[in-house]
Amino acid sequence: MDGAGGPGEGPAQEALQSLSQRLQVQEKEMELVKAALAEALRLLRLQAPPTSLRDSGIPAPTRNSPAAPPGLPPTCSPSLVSRGTQTEAEVEMEPSPGPPGLSNGPPAPQGGSEEPSGTQSEGGGSSSSGTGSPGPPGILRLMQPPQRADTPRRNSSSSSSPSERPRQKLSRKAASSANLLLRSGSTESRGGKDPLCSPGGPGSRRSNYNLEGISVKMFLRGRPITMYIPSGIRSLEELPSGPPPETLSLDWVYGYRGRDSRSNLFVLRSGEVVYFIACVVVLYRPGGGPGGPGGGGQRHYRGHTDCVRCLAVHPDGVRVASGQTAGVDKDGKPLQPVVHVWDSETLLKLQEIGLGAFERGVGALAFSVADQGAFLCVVDDSNEHMLSVWDCSRGTKLAEIKSTNDSVLAVGFSPRDSSCIVTSGKSHVHFWNWSGGAGVPGNGTLTRKQGVFGKYKKPKFIPCFVFLPDGDILTGDSEGNILTWGRSLSDSRTPGRGGAKETYGIVAQAHAHEGSIFALCLRRDGTVLSGGGRDRRLVQWGPGLVALQEAEIPEHFGAVRAIAEGLGSELLVGTTKNALLRGDLAQGFSPVIQGHTDELWGLCTHPFQNRFLTCGHDRQLCLWDGEGHALAWSIDLKETGLCADFHPSGAVVAVGLNTGRWLVLDTETREIVSDVTDGNEQLSVVRYSPDGLYLAIGSHDNMIYIYSVSSDGAKSSRFGRCVGHSSFITHLDWSKDGNFIMSNSGDYEILYWDVAGGCKLLRNRYESRDREWATYTCVLGFHVYGVWPDGSDGTDINSLCRSHNERVVAVADDFCKVHLFQYPCARAKAPSLVYGGHGSHVTSVRFTHDDSHLVSLGGKDASIFQWRVLGAGGAGPAPATPSRTPSLSPASSLDV
Repeated sequence: MDGAGGPGEGPAQEALQSLSQRLQVQEKEMELVKAALAEALRLLRLQAPPTSLRDSGIPAPTRNSPAAPPGLPPTCSPSLVSRGTQTEAEVEMEPSPGPPGLSNGPPAPQGGSEEPSGTQSEGGGSSSSGTGSPGPPGILRLMQPPQRADTPRRNSSSSSSPSERPRQKLSRKAASSANLLLRSGSTESRGGKDPLCSPGGPGSRRSNYNLEGISVKMFLRGRPITMYIPSGIRSLEELPSGPPPETLSLDWVYGYRGRDSRSNLFVLRSGEVVYFIACVVVLYRPGGGPGGPGGGGQRHYRGHTDCVRCLAVHPDGVRVASGQTAGVDKDGKPLQPVVHVWDSETLLKLQEIGLGAFERGVGALAFSVADQGAFLCVVDDSNEHMLSVWDCSRGTKLAEIKSTNDSVLAVGFSPRDSSCIVTSGKSHVHFWNWSGGAGVPGNGTLTRKQGVFGKYKKPKFIPCFVFLPDGDILTGDSEGNILTWGRSLSDSRTPGRGGAKETYGIVAQAHAHEGSIFALCLRRDGTVLSGGGRDRRLVQWGPGLVALQEAEIPEHFGAVRAIAEGLGSELLVGTTKNALLRGDLAQGFSPVIQGHTDELWGLCTHPFQNRFLTCGHDRQLCLWDGEGHALAWSIDLKETGLCADFHPSGAVVAVGLNTGRWLVLDTETREIVSDVTDGNEQLSVVRYSPDGLYLAIGSHDNMIYIYSVSSDGAKSSRFGRCVGHSSFITHLDWSKDGNFIMSNSGDYEILYWDVAGGCKLLRNRYESRDREWATYTCVLGFHVYGVWPDGSDGTDINSLCRSHNERVVAVADDFCKVHLFQYPCARAKAPSLVYGGHGSHVTSVRFTHDDSHLVSLGGKDASIFQWRVLGAGGAGPAPATPSRTPSLSPASSLDV
């Protein structure tokens, strides 16, 4: 022949292809029917006495017959009854003797890729599965798309309802179905194609399948995500319900908010140092002597719902006022700024002041002194920076006025006269006269006199001031000058100048620092301390602004932000790099509290010590001692660190950066022993295998890079790549045997990889349902899908971690909360215990090696919380408790 076909060959060839495609579709249906029937047999095996297939007269499947999905009994006698467009499997089991096992079952045929679902991947992006109607486990629901309603169906006929079919007919139907299964072609004979995943050609039908009792489905942004139920779970109802018996107690907060806030460091009458970070006000009791080691302990006031911005201590040294910024809740509703007045001894809130009266946030606070703290002055962060005076005991507003359109950085009452209030900030010093209006709410008045600089240069900022015992005022400004403002009679000849009342004018100037002065502090002996920004100097001044003594803060701690006088000669210094220093001018200063200065993402815990490592956008890599509550060491990465993991030996740690580079560092010497680059996208996860022989690196270039690692972790070589994700890698975990990986991606895929077999994608995800995982940090998977809230957009959960004893799951969400769930958390809307304190999205959570503590990272607030896990004694699964709260719902979650 010359290669040209006859006139009739075209239609004949098309008809032949159509018949072939229909045959393939029918074979796919039979494979699916067989899997559903086998599962139904397994679930019903307790209802029938164990007899052998040989006794029943049903021929056993031959070697070339299709195998049942892993974990399902290979010997069964199903029957099939069709009705309408749905196919229901009714079975009477006659399995070979043996109890229902929890094992993986027999292996699937090599080269096959059977999967009882229509999903191309378990992520929602490429899934074509539909949601089946409720029914008993093991029943197959076959739903036909409308556009293929005319496609012929095999074994489709009308029949009566299941209740009308007596059980006496089951044995006869079982025999016929067994023969039907024997006539089906095997997966191997079809070249190993996935009968449920491979797309059909023209004329074929791609139905949506849901095997009830085999898989569950959840939706993120409308995308279905299919997860297969482990063979040991016969019903979701048997899984634990209710919140876990374990609870969390805030043990320690690492960090101090000195980078962008003022009025943030004081010493209480008890000797405790009070400061804030995120939504927590910390009461820290130093240990050891001045300049010595940190030690000590912490208590925490956690009444605020958003970030704290300023503090004021009552003249009694016990009561504290703290003001918070505005925020939004989970549903986007605004949270109004407010001031809390609370008791530092009992940590109980005494008064809530100004709810609904402030805009954006509370910028500055001050208690009155002359009348034993009866009044509180507040400046908010609105455009007009409203200045208001409040009755502390009643919580009522006595006076209010627009302050200035420029930022206000400090406020204070004169210690000699509560009717005198001073504010300072951008290019101004204002002296206010307040008349209380006989204590009647709203009847008070505030009048302002602006400080006149005259022949002195007007500074750009005046960040701080202090009242001297003689009534004068010292201001520190951005030019490095300390100005002395003296009291004098106003000019009575000038109308509107206040008559014969006193006013303030500049009487002296002293150049104290190079750069801005951030803090002034009046000591008990009458001397004044000033703290510099650019020069980082701490200077003590005597009468007449004569310098008496000075010290310089080390550069890596930053500039002086706040100064507080402790016991004796001890000083506490807060810095702009979020460190809290303790010491004196003679002996110097040492850190007692340290923290990061920018957004945090990377976190890992040591494999056998109570230590953990953090990294973030400030380019610092920090190792923390969880027992001593101190920074063990830190190094500058020169680039943003986003993820980290310890080698199982603890000798080295791998750190992933935002440029595609990853480093391996010796944890003792801090030396870089390996520096490798994979791609040019940021790395989101690095994870060593449990045996330490492999290192997996998940990148935003959609790939997982696998390296083989030496026994000490110092050397590594490229082993392979896992290619198959259609979006960036977000999370991954190793199996306990170190041979397989489970991974999540940005488009909600769940994929499994055979690393030991050559980094192959396991297309039959059903086979991985019983695989045990060394860690569980993937946010998508059957064991943790219950942590997701209704209506989630897929970004509500940033991090997840299962405890080592496999009792609880900790979750870091996008709404500043840490959640604690029971494990496995495989029931929709699972209840949780909810813990607040972070002022930004929580980016990561990890349990320590012995599950005694949980570490959580704040995002923008740069805070690190160390939680103590309570009630975690004993091994084995956690007992079920009554359900109290659905997950991630602020209206019904149990906030602790």
